Parts: sequence; C-alpha cells; structure tokens
Amino acid sequence: MDSSECERPVSLSSTTSSSSSSRDSHCSFGSNMTLASNVDSGCSCSDKDSDTVKLDQVSPNSDASEQNRQPSGGVDEHADKSNSRRQKDFATICSESSESPVATDAMVSDPKLSYVDRVVLEVLQTEQMYVKDLRSIVENYLGCIIDTPDLPLSPEEVCTLFGNIEDIYALNFSELLHELESCAFDPVAIADCFVAKNEAFHIYTQYCMNYPNAIDVLNECARSVAMTRFFGEVQASLKHSLPLGCYLLKPVQRILKYHLLLREIANHYEGLAEGMEVIEEATATMTSVAWHINDIKRKHEHAARVQEIQAQLVQWQGPELCRYGELVLEGTFRVHRARHERSLFLFHCILLLTKRRDDAYAYKAHILCSNLMLVEHVPKEPLSFSVRHFKNSKVQHTVQARSFDEKRLWIHELKRLILENHPGKIPLKAKQAILEMDAF
Repeated sequence: MDSSECERPVSLSSTTSSSSSSRDSHCSFGSNMTLASNVDSGCSCSDKDSDTVKLDQVSPNSDASEQNRQPSGGVDEHADKSNSRRQKDFATICSESSESPVATDAMVSDPKLSYVDRVVLEVLQTEQMYVKDLRSIVENYLGCIIDTPDLPLSPEEVCTLFGNIEDIYALNFSELLHELESCAFDPVAIADCFVAKNEAFHIYTQYCMNYPNAIDVLNECARSVAMTRFFGEVQASLKHSLPLGCYLLKPVQRILKYHLLLREIANHYEGLAEGMEVIEEATATMTSVAWHINDIKRKHEHAARVQEIQAQLVQWQGPELCRYGELVLEGTFRVHRARHERSLFLFHCILLLTKRRDDAYAYKAHILCSNLMLVEHVPKEPLSFSVRHFKNSKVQHTVQARSFDEKRLWIHELKRLILENHPGKIPLKAKQAILEMDAF
C-alpha cells in the first residue's frame, strides 16, 4: 500500500495555470431506526405542506396602512393600535373558520392582512392540519395495527414503519401547536416558539433517517393481500384521498418547511429591531435543523454507497474502503488506448481506479491523496487530465471527462483533497489561491 512521505512536494500539477384531516381514535407505540436511499412512498401527490412556500403577496395599494409603515428597526407610533387591530382581525377569521385547517379565499384576499400576517396565518393553520395528520397516523393506522394482532406484520416491522412518530406527535401537539396558538398571531412570539424548541426538533433527524426503511416495509406490505386490504379499509374509514405512504412523508416535508416560512416573515417584517433579531434567530435555528437533517441523510447515503462499492470490488487487497473517509466523487471516464472505460472513486484519502466488469468493479490502481499529483492540461485533449504518484511519474493515468463541467468539478476536488492530505503545513491563503486557479 502507498504511504505518505514528508518530502511530498506541494505542487498539484506539472502544468498548473493561474487561470386530508384525521378522525379521533386510540393507542400508542414507538421505536428507533436508520436509512436507505432513493425510495418511493407511492405518492405522486402535490402536498400543501411541501418544501416550498406559495403565498400571494399583498399589493402595495391594497392597504393604505402598508404604505405608511416605518422601516425595519424604526418605531411606529401606531404599532400598538395596529397590532391590536391585527389580532382582532385574526381572531375574527379564526372564529369563522375554526373547522378549516387551511386559509380560505376570503382570508387570502382580505385587505386588512399584511403579507406577514398571511404567513403567520399559514404557519398556524398548516400546523393545525399537520397535527391532525399526525394524530391520524398514530391513533388510526398505528392504533388499529396494535388492536389487530393477527396481521402479518411483525413488531419489528411495525417499529420500522412508524419510527418515532409518537415522539413527533407529542412534540407538535402537546407543545409546539399549543404555544403557537397562544401567541395571538404575533410574528415575534411565533418565531420565539421555534427558538425555544431548538433542541427538541432534532427528534426529526431520527424520523427522516428511518423514513426510507419505513417505505421499504410499506412496499413489502403492498405485496400482502391482507395488509393491502387492511390499509385500504383504514384509509376508506378516514375518508383520506391519499394512502399511508403520503402521510408518513409529512413529517419530512414539515421539518424542511419551517425555515422557509420563517424566512418569509423575516424578509417582510417591518417591526422593531428587537423583534427582527428574534425572527432572524428562529430562521437560523430552523435552517440549521434542516441542514443537519440533510447532511446526516447525505452521509448515510454515501456510507450505503461505499458498502455497495465494497461488495462489488474484486481483486482489491487493501483494507475496507470506509477507512479512507467519505466518498467525495465517482464517475466513469474514457481512457486513451483502452477498450474499456474506467470507473473512478475519489474518497477523502484515496483515488481508486477500477474497470467495470459485468456487475463488479475490477481493481486497476490506487493513489493515496497524500501522494497524488495532478496534471490538469493534456495537449490536444481539452477534456482530459492525468493523475500519478509523485514518486513514480512513469505510471500516469490519463482520463477524459464527458464535459468541461465534469472536468472542472474533478479538478477542484482533487486539488482540495491533495491540499487537505498534504503532510506539510500549507498556509490557508495559499490553499485558497490554488483552489481558485482557473484551469480552463
């Protein structure tokens, strides 16, 4: 195997240039699990609780009071009266539509509501609808499964199917929704609810990681006549137009939507500076939660992909690939004077070159990133680049990308990993300068 050398040169290249509601029922349950990727919930549905925010912007001429508001951070002498009037308007709207979980056309067109008012209303009413959906999953689907022990579904499969949905229901119903409803439609108070619940929202990470496994179980259930009949009967009794798979997706959608709604409030809020600070903190908090979930999901997917590559890799005598860090890039490249293409796998610490052979990858070569040299330019081959061991320049691997974008991506990541794995200490500014060089 290769070993890094202290005398390893810093140069990267020999030619580097500068250039649906629910009904009441019963029961409880809970569990833990983990992830797969690229799953299908069986839903081709457009969900009102999707990860995009669609709210009609108020015309500047629709409400004269909007034109006279103070800039963000200023003091509005009519703030108390305006806030009181807004709360009264909201109270009237909600008392007239307490049975409806979504905004009606009358609400949307009400000229008394500012854009921020509408987003606040959207937050509250979609949360009410979301909690009803959670209750439907917990009390109706899960509760009925527990009350029907003769179903061909093991306790482990039940755990995987529903994950920690009960914990999420408890958080959103017993805590978050009640607090949001007590905020008198004040956008700052609404935002503060999310700041206070910062740590609690991380239970969604577990649910999101388990979700692909849940869909795997649901797909298995679809092959069972008894389970298909059971889920169909529950869905019919609830008068749901969407199947269970769509409802299991809702927590994933909801946790990734909060920061979008809060961002809308922040972008249009015109109150006091202190209030803006709270709203911005809430937006940052929920953005961080969404980022964390996406990051964990990505790492799980990459880990699963590494296991798949390891299982298909033949003629490799080295240690397990997971020891070389995260899989950064993979791609298929043409090779000069070779009949077959090469599949390259770039890990944090190693570049692995293989040849596709039926359902396997045949090992051809590898270079540790600490020993890697990169040649960005190949004469008369603008899409090609070469890699080699810095101590063995005679053995050079030249590959051709399919596009300039692909070549640019690989060049950038190869440079970055060469720098990060270099045994010597390279100043940060020097690293940045090297990475910013335009090779094209």
